Amino acid sequence: MAHYLVRATFDTSRLAELRERLVAGEIERMRPFGHALSASLEGARLDPETGEALWEEECYCRLPLDEEREAVLDHYFTRIDVERVSAGEGWARITHLPSLWRPLAAWPDGPACDFKNGSCDSAWTDR
Repeated sequence: MAHYLVRATFDTSRLAELRERLVAGEIERMRPFGHALSASLEGARLDPETGEALWEEECYCRLPLDEEREAVLDHYFTRIDVERVSAGEGWARITHLPSLWRPLAAWPDGPACDFKNGSCDSAWTDR
């Protein structure tokens, strides 16, 4: 298993759909990578300077995120770059950034989505 810090440009027209699929638990149910991918995307951060999404992902694929890209990521992200890191290193490097799922007007006041309860704040909007 390897860990990667992922930096990705998201398709703003599809980000709300990704959020809905995460909240509904659809991605988490995918096998074999769904649990890890869902947890990583739920914790994704936004780099306010570049507008990119960042997260740490664990992967068992020979090519980084190969299965995840085909099933989910390539539909929502237009560019994905990965950097191999040790477990937890990626999260440590991005923890100071705002959540990808917080409403733009509320950063850094509170999350727009409660993934555990399956609900989202209607104030969240696409950019």
